[in-house]
Amino acid sequence: MNDLFSASGLSEGTPQPLADRLRPRTLSNVVGQDHLLGPDGPLRRMLEAGRLSSIIFWGPPGVGKTTIARLLASETDLEFEAISAIFSGVKDLRAAFERAEARRSTGKGTLLFVDEIHRFNKAQQDGFLPFVEGGVVTLVGATTENPSFEINGALLSRCQVMVLKRLDEKGLSLLIDRAEAMEEQRLPVEPAARDALIDMADGDGRYLLNLVEQVYTFAGKGEPLTVAAMSAALQKRAPAYDKSGEGHYNLISALHKSVRGSDPDAAMYWFARMLEGGEDPRFLARRLVVMASEDIGLADPTAMMVAGEAARAFERLGEPEGLIPLAHCVVHLATAPKS
Repeated sequence: MNDLFSASGLSEGTPQPLADRLRPRTLSNVVGQDHLLGPDGPLRRMLEAGRLSSIIFWGPPGVGKTTIARLLASETDLEFEAISAIFSGVKDLRAAFERAEARRSTGKGTLLFVDEIHRFNKAQQDGFLPFVEGGVVTLVGATTENPSFEINGALLSRCQVMVLKRLDEKGLSLLIDRAEAMEEQRLPVEPAARDALIDMADGDGRYLLNLVEQVYTFAGKGEPLTVAAMSAALQKRAPAYDKSGEGHYNLISALHKSVRGSDPDAAMYWFARMLEGGEDPRFLARRLVVMASEDIGLADPTAMMVAGEAARAFERLGEPEGLIPLAHCVVHLATAPKS
């Protein structure tokens, strides 16, 4: 064991991040994915039947894609091999397939985990096909992007797509409980600060545990941290948003549905979140004009006037003053009668 640590450049006493120390050791300990791992979940049924097919895990960061892949390999007695599409190329893929074929000749199967699989180009994705079809590897790919758009149809047809959900408040609270048990002390924050910590994580379990680790470091043995003290100590996380990817379409859809559902609070939240994520306000202004026309129409003819004037006001004023008329427009559209 010491030789292994020396070879890696680490000592046996090197501290591990809290998120790594709390990594589940069995599938039953995985948090927040009961729709896949529960008694009636597809993964549970595969394991009970002893037939694990190739899978694409689609979900946001920090929800357990890598952990579940490792545990699936352990449960099915497959050799776990991981590569990342960010750092790997054709040479790495070829080497991984050669190792898998060598194991197969000795009766040992391989679970090949490919992180960020959508980053491989079409030719590289096509390279998986013969090895998946021939059973040389059981492929488990992980992606944060919609597989229908980012994964080749030929490869996608040979895999089951399974959607992992963001962790809810209950799941995130359970992670804090586990961290407290491992640290053998309560998290040194006030109850309101604990709730704020969960909100800051935004469904990302790994990020939450990183925050918890920072809290233990900052608080020490002093008084429990208040919300204000904790917020000042912790680095603020940028909102999860991709202006050209899946997040872009999810959030504009949420804004549109909030306006259509006459919920001004929700509409303002999604409007503000897109702006915080770096969205171009001119795009939002155009979408507000579309909503005024499509969803409200003649039920409130002033809606189109308000949307048009808000867009023109932003063009004249710019940021930040020009955002105020757009926000007024969001509230007007959300509270207006719908056609």
